[in-house]
Amino acid sequence: MEEFDLIIIGAGPAGLAAGIYAVRSGLKALVIEEKIAGGTAGDAPIIENYPGFERISGAELVQKFASQCRNLGAVIHEFEKAVSLDLKGEKKLVKTDKGVYEAKAVIIASGTSYAELGVPGEKEFKGRGVSHCGICDGPLFKGKRVLIVGGGNSAVSTALYLAELASEVKVVHRRETFRAEEARVKALLEKGNVEVLWNTEVREIRGGKIVEEAVIYNSRTGEVKVLPVDGVFIQVGEAPNSKLAKEASVEVDEHGYIVVDIRQRTNISGVYAAGDVTNYPVKQVGTAVGQGITAALEAYGYVRKPYHYKSL
Repeated sequence: MEEFDLIIIGAGPAGLAAGIYAVRSGLKALVIEEKIAGGTAGDAPIIENYPGFERISGAELVQKFASQCRNLGAVIHEFEKAVSLDLKGEKKLVKTDKGVYEAKAVIIASGTSYAELGVPGEKEFKGRGVSHCGICDGPLFKGKRVLIVGGGNSAVSTALYLAELASEVKVVHRRETFRAEEARVKALLEKGNVEVLWNTEVREIRGGKIVEEAVIYNSRTGEVKVLPVDGVFIQVGEAPNSKLAKEASVEVDEHGYIVVDIRQRTNISGVYAAGDVTNYPVKQVGTAVGQGITAALEAYGYVRKPYHYKSL
């Protein structure tokens, strides 16, 4: 069993920021990531609100995070899934699908997963016209007709990106105003090949081998329509990846987000959480980075117990 001072679960912006600060503080740190380092932030076509970068793709930004984390000495295990946590003792155990690790402290930065619509055809056509990632799958729809579902920053950013590739972009939003930043909304509404369908939701996704059409419903008029489309990009929010934490007796709120205090501490001593998996209300790359930094410095204090560290 390999031993570390700190194990970080998740290599999104929060986990990578925590790794950077942990190793700079002198801790032996392991970062475990189920997929590739970067988290869902890496799926963002363009990020325009992270300080220091006027415009950068999510993939490029998180690649910089991961490279810095590795270069400083953190151990990053990609494509390794945490399957159980034992957090009650002084020594914390993290079991993955490839091994068991021990640490004095743990930071849970497992982020979120894309929320689903729960409509017929959604699961059946995943990877065959249904996608949650515009930057991953957008090039497959060059010159084709696409439908984006959602009304937040992710949906609007995806629509802006796809407007440069697709021949026709329709955005379905169940309300009559977007939740996205005003600058992004303005840019979207200026696109000539984009149409916004307000007060509308997707009822079904249909096709043969691939997506061919979507059934939509207008809640204001009661009208049901069938739209011919080649792709459906679902951007309706996220759900926290907190199942393992909850099973290990970490407190979560009514929505499943891990409850933390201002110092990123959970209800279990030596266990911290950071980023989108927490109950912090603002879900942005910048806030995730800040929480990761705080969690790492708190973990350092817990492990090394310097004279200035106060546990209460």
